Amino acid sequence: MAYEKLYVAFLVYFNRDRDYFECHEVLEELWLARERDPLYKGLLQVAVGLYHFRNGNVRGGTLLLSRAVDKLKDYPSQSLGINLAKLVSEARDYAKRLESYNQQSFPYYDLTIDIVDDELVAAVESASSGIKTNIPQRRGPQRPQASYHK
Repeated sequence: MAYEKLYVAFLVYFNRDRDYFECHEVLEELWLARERDPLYKGLLQVAVGLYHFRNGNVRGGTLLLSRAVDKLKDYPSQSLGINLAKLVSEARDYAKRLESYNQQSFPYYDLTIDIVDDELVAAVESASSGIKTNIPQRRGPQRPQASYHK
């Protein structure tokens, strides 16, 4: 199976860089091209949920991770070359912990998407060398700096 370049890039940004803003950028493009496929939307929501929580938005993290679980839970356990069941389980646990965050806080932690298809592993490894790491990671949209002349 040939995997979409944007999907492969999403996996690089998710697993290698933990750059969830960039995950959103690339997967949203694919989601729109695929006529708003709910599977891609759910994956996108996992990344955005982690992005929100990492940036201190507990409510946003809770909502997005819960929505992702709702979208992804009925897909086959292995979909798009990944262990989707494991990701859904971990996202569900994360969302539940966030629901009671005010009573019992915990430090932010990343999730990893387990790739189970050897062809996808090779595609991600190959693409990784051509995808520049954003350091520091983008924390939001970047706008050009205004230039002022005196």
